[in-house]
Amino acid sequence: MLSSSIPRTVFVSGNFNVLHPGHLRLLRFAKEYGDYLIVGVQSDRIAANAAHVPEQYRLEMVKANSWVDEAFLLDEPVTEVLERLRPAIVVKGKEHENRFNPELAILETYGGRLLFGSGEATFSSLELIRNEFTQANLNTIQLPESFMDRHGLIPSAMATRVKTFAHLQVCVVGDLIIDEYITCQPLGMSQEDPTIVVTPVDTTRFVGGAGIVAAHAAGLGAQVNFVSVTGIDQAQNFAQEGLKNYRVNAHLIADDSRPTTRKQRFRSKGKTLLRVSHLHQASINSTLQIQVLNQVAAALADADLLVFSDFNYGCLPQSLVDQILDLAKTQGVMVVADSQSSSQVGDISRFQGMDLITPTEREARLSTRNSEDGLVVLAEQLRRQSQANNILLKLGEEGLLIHADSTLNGSSDGWLTDRVPALNSAAKDVAGAGDSLLITSALTLASGGNIWESACLGSLAAAIQVGRVGNTPVQCEELIAELSA
Repeated sequence: MLSSSIPRTVFVSGNFNVLHPGHLRLLRFAKEYGDYLIVGVQSDRIAANAAHVPEQYRLEMVKANSWVDEAFLLDEPVTEVLERLRPAIVVKGKEHENRFNPELAILETYGGRLLFGSGEATFSSLELIRNEFTQANLNTIQLPESFMDRHGLIPSAMATRVKTFAHLQVCVVGDLIIDEYITCQPLGMSQEDPTIVVTPVDTTRFVGGAGIVAAHAAGLGAQVNFVSVTGIDQAQNFAQEGLKNYRVNAHLIADDSRPTTRKQRFRSKGKTLLRVSHLHQASINSTLQIQVLNQVAAALADADLLVFSDFNYGCLPQSLVDQILDLAKTQGVMVVADSQSSSQVGDISRFQGMDLITPTEREARLSTRNSEDGLVVLAEQLRRQSQANNILLKLGEEGLLIHADSTLNGSSDGWLTDRVPALNSAAKDVAGAGDSLLITSALTLASGGNIWESACLGSLAAAIQVGRVGNTPVQCEELIAELSA
């Protein structure tokens, strides 16, 4: 008999002319019964008239499937393959259950099993599931024409502005996050308690947090240095490789006392069911703070823009923020900040004297402890408390409130307020909208644009971002295409 300590190998064979949903269900069913899935793709000679696609293409399709660990061309009787591989389990489709199966005699000689099943009919095609992360919904984006008319903004001039981002040197510092989207298939309600029961089908990961802010900046054309603290784990390796692919010069300082922050979103049918965060919120120690400061100092030597992307997970203790700000101000670098508060923790006003801050209404109210006043009064109170030059107050589906110092924007009327509506009326995933708005608005200011142009381009970037699921960096070509539509 087979020892239970040996990894369970599962074997499947077939023609696989096209990997249709039935095949995907069968492969998933097979993978769930073992540790290592081997697939034999019948050669053109063995399959004969049943082979409608050349063998090399059929093999390539099967190898590309995430559940398949190994695949090869099967050019001999399947019984001979089984004698050589001796898999613990052979899986065949349900339609073979009441037929003669030559595999059974071989399996009985060493204690292998023959299982029949085509997977649960409720499982969707993996390709259809992953389309959610690759297909953007940008048809519902509309430029804020009345806002643009009020401030003399011309689409072609804004497109030219976006192209100038390529001349900027940017330093981003803050909390790196790995975002995991776990797509689930709903199974129904639990019979024991009123709980929805799902089963995971696929997992997709993205660089998030301050990392995606840096990736957005690179996607928009800027030269980017990114400084953050991570754990020593697989998530750090994923982030390092991802940031490299995004053309971000990443300086990830390892802290063996914490994991790399990871946020999981369990989704089904396009909706988020549950979020789970794996994190450590204590401030980094003094030794790590010195390492962060040194990396930022080196990046600021040639920087046009410094971005604080704070999630209150310990990467930016106040003493470190103050030291970085002293360096930036000494060198005349433009500084912007966002401090996201997922709980009652967070204070955007601790970033003093910023050229731009981009809090949500809730974050502004947490900082000012003001739960009653209107938005304009709230923005002015936060402006005085933080000494910020410009505030973009994020209002979710209601858009954006701009509270701006007129003397910095060609006027002498004191503090001016205006609003940009939400530009995408059919958002697919609001996660990451604030990050794209932050960096696009900041790049606009750093390239010489005023706050009105900054708010408009930032809102447009956010509209692009919410039109797809997951954190994918906004590209300068996307912004220009929307301005040219």
